[in-house]
Amino acid sequence: MAGILDLLNSDLGKTIISGVSGSTGTDQNKTSSVLTMALPVLMKAMERNASTPEGAQGLMGALSGKHDGSILDNLSGLFGGGVDDDVKTDGSKILGHVLGSKQQGVEKIIGEKSGLDIGSVGNILKVAAPILMGVLGKQSRQNNVSSAGDLSGLLGGLLGGASNTGAVTKEQTFLEKILDSDGDGSVIDDVAGMVLGGGKKGGLGGLLGGLFGK
Repeated sequence: MAGILDLLNSDLGKTIISGVSGSTGTDQNKTSSVLTMALPVLMKAMERNASTPEGAQGLMGALSGKHDGSILDNLSGLFGGGVDDDVKTDGSKILGHVLGSKQQGVEKIIGEKSGLDIGSVGNILKVAAPILMGVLGKQSRQNNVSSAGDLSGLLGGLLGGASNTGAVTKEQTFLEKILDSDGDGSVIDDVAGMVLGGGKKGGLGGLLGGLFGK
């Protein structure tokens, strides 16, 4: 299975980056940087949320219903006339559910590293979140995900990626390590801790800065 960062480097990923950039009025390279940092964070947060039976059931319900992947079938329509407010509202709800009280901290650190203000990062993520859910929904259907174990495997596969060649995989593994800087499995706490004074100084911010040349 290709990882989430492999997806961003694919033709579909380029369409998503270009569309999100155009719909939010944000520089395409900066949009790409934001998505490269944010999508693994969102995936890891979903993986953590799905580690409880209730969380797994809720996510599977969303992926088999509203977020079944159909959003990917007409991306030109989605981006063509400007992204519908309903999509952004949906994205806002997804972010609130996945990140909870850590959302602002996550958006702030990603903004600092990508050179964008927190509002621009938030706008990008509102548009990207329903698309990410669509990617998960499509993968869920293709892999016949029907249990919490299947779901965990799907999320883990997308985070880890299966391609063993190229810089993308190395960057992906590196991202995975630095996002969970103290190895406790709580990526969101680590990201927010860098911003909100969680005591893990330098680590994540410095490494992300090095990774993205900021």
